[in-house]
Amino acid sequence: MTRPVTLSEPHFSQHTLNKYASLMAQGNGYLGLRASHEEDYTRQTRGMYLAGLYHRAGKGEINELVNLPDVVGMEIAINGEIFFSSLSREAWQRELNFASGELRRNVVWRTSNGTGYTIASRRFVSADQLPLIALEITITPLDADASVLISTGIDATQTNHGRQHIDEIQVRVFGQHLMQGIYTTQDGRSDVAISCCCKVSGDVQQCYTAKERRLLQHTCAQLHAGETLTLQKLVWIDWRDDSATSGQPQAALDEWGSASLRQLEMCAQQSYDQLLAASTENWRQWWQKRRITVNGRDAHDQQALDYALYHLRIMTPAHDERSSIAAKGLTGEGYKGHVFWDTEVFLLPFHLFSDPTVARSLLRYRWHNLPGAQEKARRNGWQGALFPWESARSGEEETPEFAAINIRTGLRQKVSARQATASAQAEHHLVADIAWAVIQYWRTTGDESFIAHEGMALLLETAKFWISRAVRVNERLEIHDVIGPDEYTEHVNNNAFTSYMAYYNVQQALNIARQFGCSDDAFIHRAEMYLKELRLPEIQPDGVLPQDDSFMAKPVINLAKYKAAAGKQTILLDYSRAEVNEMQILKVKLMW
Repeated sequence: MTRPVTLSEPHFSQHTLNKYASLMAQGNGYLGLRASHEEDYTRQTRGMYLAGLYHRAGKGEINELVNLPDVVGMEIAINGEIFFSSLSREAWQRELNFASGELRRNVVWRTSNGTGYTIASRRFVSADQLPLIALEITITPLDADASVLISTGIDATQTNHGRQHIDEIQVRVFGQHLMQGIYTTQDGRSDVAISCCCKVSGDVQQCYTAKERRLLQHTCAQLHAGETLTLQKLVWIDWRDDSATSGQPQAALDEWGSASLRQLEMCAQQSYDQLLAASTENWRQWWQKRRITVNGRDAHDQQALDYALYHLRIMTPAHDERSSIAAKGLTGEGYKGHVFWDTEVFLLPFHLFSDPTVARSLLRYRWHNLPGAQEKARRNGWQGALFPWESARSGEEETPEFAAINIRTGLRQKVSARQATASAQAEHHLVADIAWAVIQYWRTTGDESFIAHEGMALLLETAKFWISRAVRVNERLEIHDVIGPDEYTEHVNNNAFTSYMAYYNVQQALNIARQFGCSDDAFIHRAEMYLKELRLPEIQPDGVLPQDDSFMAKPVINLAKYKAAAGKQTILLDYSRAEVNEMQILKVKLMW
């Protein structure tokens, strides 16, 4: 097998800091780490996230993926001058290696007095030890002696765009090299222990400070020209959900923290390169079973495939069936880290054909959250299960209800019915999408233990929802007031995608019920009648399948200039969503 290719950042720019922090993010499905730089920049958004760790910051807020204390940041001062405070760089190279998951950067930097330094950093999130992050930085004066100061540790000042989710419980230093911070979400339901070990080569002076939510180790060294200072930093991150030991005495917290430290100390017996080798071997085995190679004129085709598979791995919490894949993975706070229908339709199939146990875990995430979906259906007057449009860990609806504050009235504005809440109220095809994924898993694996238990429950409850949601019109059943995948067309009747998927959902639930001897005769009868009476949009003589009852009657406008700016949705600068909803426009045509 040829090695997967790499992704390079061609040059340094403060305008693309956060773009590459997402593109070159690292992770293993347990945690995600943004590719932020060691040094600080005003526009830089640091981020470290644990799959499934959500918290609601306060009244009027929603559950979001918690941005944890930062462990990447390093302040580097050379002869008193802060690294990169000036922009005099003679060389720059930054590269993410898909084969190993390692991120490397090499810089030749000149201070204001003209002396030069080589500063190289590398880091990886371990693929074989999920809580482990390893970092290394080397500093070499090129043409003069230098005094070097490196400050690094655990920085708990990080927020989610200003919202603080965690409280600091305790920070401590152990011996000469170990430090630890223990934190809890403000609702007391989740605890996080972050342990660090910094090992430094050569004759150095070290001290620690703990103030303003920062626990830092300061390392000072005097270097001759050509001499290299190497600092290796290992980080071990543990967390416990719903605080199994919440309310227990301090001794229990200390023991939990001590267990985390012991894990870190075991790792610290190995060098950075030894730990990287073990992680890289794990990656090698993963790629060997999954890599797709293409032969073509454009090398970017292979890079795009490797990039996609790399991110599919680092975003997937294969270790935990109470978590699923967020819309932005673990690369940032987009969509609050929530789970959408994309998981079942676009992401699960990859895992289904490469590692079906992961696909099963993703489906069991929905099964665990079935009670919340049943409650949402009940609240809306329907039967069965209506899964939330945006989901976190609990299975409750997480779509935001309120938007920004009206600066004229001072009141929080409810999200327009044509924005996010509309999806929660009407974009119900998600229910059938989950059922579709269940059937794909069953057909591919033949896993009878799953289909007879979790799969049956998901299929029957989603089918009951569709049966109860239909309305009778002229002796036929129809599905009204929905939003299909084309989110530019809202609150319509008989959306083709939704109707056909609902039919498929009920049809497959009925088939499985019969095959596995379901004793609910009432359901079987209702399902049979539903399939006979549901109106499905029909293909017109010109071969077009209308998207919904009203779409073909809407006016057509020239979309040329909006297609030229594909992906930016510039049409929303010229028209309101309400106006777009009344035009014959497909969102997909303006996105790519």
